[in-house]
Amino acid sequence: MVFKAEVRVELKKGILDAEAGTAKKSLQLLGFKNVHDVQTAKIYVVEVNADSREKAQSEVEEMCKRLLANPVINNYSIKIV
Repeated sequence: MVFKAEVRVELKKGILDAEAGTAKKSLQLLGFKNVHDVQTAKIYVVEVNADSREKAQSEVEEMCKRLLANPVINNYSIKIV
């Protein structure tokens, strides 16, 4: 069975997000004065062949640990859809 997983990878709190900082400043310069914070995230959509939802989750978890996220600077979440 094919399962689709959405993996969201974000920087951990305290890690400088220069791209988000630039976007925030630019939004404020464009007149969006109510912008309090901006954060960036990457979304990976992965389709996995697996016998069960749990096995798909486990395989995608391993993908995150080995490639998609750097545990030193990233947090990630997985949603099987």
